[in-house]
Amino acid sequence: MLYTEIPTQRPVTPLLDGIDHPQQLRQLAQSQLAQLADELRQYILYAAGQSGGHFGANLGVIELTVALHYCFNTPNDRLVWDVGHQAYPHKVLTGRRDRITTIRSKDGLAAFPARDESAFDTFGVGHSSTAISAGLGMALARRYQKDPCDVVAIVGDGAMTAGMAFEAMNDAVAHDADLIVVLNDNDMSISCSTGGFAKHLAAIWETGQLVNVNEQGEAYVQPHPKWTYNSRLHQSATDAADNLFKAIGFDYFGPFDGHDVEQLAQVFHALKKRKGPRLVHIYTKKGKGFAPAEADPITYHAITKIAPTTSTPTKASTVKAPPKYSDVFGQWLCDEAAQDQRLLAITPAMCEGSGMVQFAQQYPERFFDVAIAEQHAVTLAAGMACEGLKPVVAIYSTFLQRGYDQLIHDVALQNLDVTFGIDRAGLVGEDGPTHAGAYDYAYMRTVPNMVIMAPKDENECRQMLHTAYLYEGPTAVRYPRGVGTGVEIQQQMTTMEIGKAEIVAEFNSDAEQQISVLAFGSRVTASIDAAEQFAQKHAVGVRVVNMRFVKPLDEQILRDLAPHTQLFVTVEEHAVMAGAGSAVNEFLAQARILKPILNLGLPDSFLHQATHQQMLQDCGLDAQGILASIEHAWFAHQ
Repeated sequence: MLYTEIPTQRPVTPLLDGIDHPQQLRQLAQSQLAQLADELRQYILYAAGQSGGHFGANLGVIELTVALHYCFNTPNDRLVWDVGHQAYPHKVLTGRRDRITTIRSKDGLAAFPARDESAFDTFGVGHSSTAISAGLGMALARRYQKDPCDVVAIVGDGAMTAGMAFEAMNDAVAHDADLIVVLNDNDMSISCSTGGFAKHLAAIWETGQLVNVNEQGEAYVQPHPKWTYNSRLHQSATDAADNLFKAIGFDYFGPFDGHDVEQLAQVFHALKKRKGPRLVHIYTKKGKGFAPAEADPITYHAITKIAPTTSTPTKASTVKAPPKYSDVFGQWLCDEAAQDQRLLAITPAMCEGSGMVQFAQQYPERFFDVAIAEQHAVTLAAGMACEGLKPVVAIYSTFLQRGYDQLIHDVALQNLDVTFGIDRAGLVGEDGPTHAGAYDYAYMRTVPNMVIMAPKDENECRQMLHTAYLYEGPTAVRYPRGVGTGVEIQQQMTTMEIGKAEIVAEFNSDAEQQISVLAFGSRVTASIDAAEQFAQKHAVGVRVVNMRFVKPLDEQILRDLAPHTQLFVTVEEHAVMAGAGSAVNEFLAQARILKPILNLGLPDSFLHQATHQQMLQDCGLDAQGILASIEHAWFAHQ
């Protein structure tokens, strides 16, 4: 059925209510699967409305998820979900139905498959393109243990654009591994799929060749089904010489209608009788069954909770919300590009998330979406810089980790003029540890030639981006997820002195004893609040320094402050270990400045999902937590 509204009351789902384990699903008649799929779709619509979270991808794999658990003996057979955006139906069918509304909340279900949550979550995911490698590892391990099982890796067409997926497929053929890859082709990742691989998938569909498999597991060619591939890309690409998957060495079957659950069940039952590397190509529609999501899959990639209705209407707020940091970046990008024809912008499949839509529309010849290929994005920028242009790479902190070798070898080693706009730095709330940007200071500040900046607010972010862009060498501006502090953004762009910090607040400045709080990036405002409260309660001076630069560190301001400081405190929304505070420690030790120092930041552990504010409170990085830590450290040293 096609639904047009998200239900606010739990739907009636008699078949689904009887399934607390996939073994109960496997007791159903195949003719009942369509009804179960419809009930599951209704329930996912309801649950997503209650919890928020990923939406379109989950609706698109309802039938596939039902068919997989119906045909394979999970959890002994392994299902490996790539990325994990689409794992909500899987969680519902594997004993977590009544907890699915807690997903992405503190102490609730994880946003993605997690091995410590369920035996059915065979591999922890959150980043793209890992499923084939992980599934191959499982298949080879079970072969070595002489305990074979079926291993199925479910991968989207967007995830297949990453090199890691092809590395794994190549290796699977080399080992003649018993591995099934399900290519879930919806012509989307988060944005529309791009590139030669998307063209190839369109060409496979348009050739009219459908490779099926009979009940004995034998492959045969049958007429093409009567439904259409809805590719928005390169409709003329019908002259593909061969099938890429077959050329690599996989047995290829499909494409099939991914919303025909009975046909999928027949295919999977038959494929279990075959051996070796097999690929099943299915076509699905992101947001399937919910009309608004089918029409606008990008907007409905994820949704927020549906606010509960109240009997008393509330007056709409007239206060304008501060802009998101990604929007600040996007506006700066357009403004800088208008002044400099050399600017080119690169994103690894994160145009919308990185705030680049306006730039892509205004400067299409200067915009490069390279698909889910972070390593390629970094080295592509390096090549552009070699030709005298000034590339800007927009990337999330957690995804730049995948391009670390390229950052070192291809950019920094050659001292190339590449600017990195690093979004989602620090804690990211409900998306949990897979998406947290907790390590970028550490993995960048050890690299020679890098300049690393962290803005305290949205105006400073704009000015830092301009400063980084004008600097001739590799630079990174690291900013958090979400909205800014609400300061006025100066349209005139000015450059900052590289490596120069500033004192932004002083309390009880005449006091004999002084504390110097060295705050980085997003923690400056909270540090000012904590310092003011401390000074009001105690006859101690407190100054707050907006450090601005993690590298180069403002060593002179540390030398100037040291004679008048009885306690240094560093505050950052980053792992304490090897972070910005560690850089301060290293300098003070090298300069033989012996002062008590307190480093505040993220602990040496992976932090589970909660709201951003809850996570800051748990880590002691909100104003009250910073205040409590300073008080404890101060009186411990008295």
